[in-house]
Amino acid sequence: MSILQAIRIFLFYLLLGTSSMLWCSLSFFIAPFLPFPKRYRFINVYWCRCALFLARTILGIRYTVTGAENVPEQPCVILSNHQSTWETFFLSAYFSPLSQVLKRELLYMPFFGWAMAMLRPIAIDRNNPKEALRQVASQGDELLKQGTWVLIFPEGTRVPYGQIGKFSRGGTALAVNAGLPVLPIAHNAGKFWPREGWGKRPGTIEIVIGEPMYAEGTGPRAIAALNERAQAWNEATQQAMGALPPVPENAEQNIA
Repeated sequence: MSILQAIRIFLFYLLLGTSSMLWCSLSFFIAPFLPFPKRYRFINVYWCRCALFLARTILGIRYTVTGAENVPEQPCVILSNHQSTWETFFLSAYFSPLSQVLKRELLYMPFFGWAMAMLRPIAIDRNNPKEALRQVASQGDELLKQGTWVLIFPEGTRVPYGQIGKFSRGGTALAVNAGLPVLPIAHNAGKFWPREGWGKRPGTIEIVIGEPMYAEGTGPRAIAALNERAQAWNEATQQAMGALPPVPENAEQNIA
């Protein structure tokens, strides 16, 4: 990493941290008096757009979106691969209002966590997976009925660029039980914003929004089949953008 890039990264985090503290402090006095859609927009959309602006102007991290026409009018369950913090900023600003599954401990963070608590997140205890699944099902269903997008990273955690984690069925189960589709999204944000460390590099992130996927039937088999389709689409899309190595020809023959 060059000295100039290191200075840019330092400046980015300085401005991001300062804006977060100031904006979250301001939100405590204004947001509680706003209806949820406006509260979400005031707290999350504007600040996430600020983060994306800082990333673009200071770090040189831009993005393109393909498939915007596939976004349905009715909010549903969003399933996206997870490589970095960047896609959290982007998705939170692009879909409004949006709730996401996150670790309960994040809500205890000064300023940022306190503001997040006002955005109706599904804050789970990862040490109790059974209770977490029930919480996602109950809270997620209620949020969908209220017209809120529900963002789920089915890999469960950030995965390094060039890899893909196994998709959990929580998101597809939520969608099937609510009678709604899942909206698949794939990206390569980890190429420019790695999952670990402070290093960043300029470039253009590709975001692909797929067509909504509906389950064929109901019950556990339909949930599992939809989950497999969503993972297969994400993997194929990442391969097409060069974020994953292509499937070897002998592997395709063995599958056939």
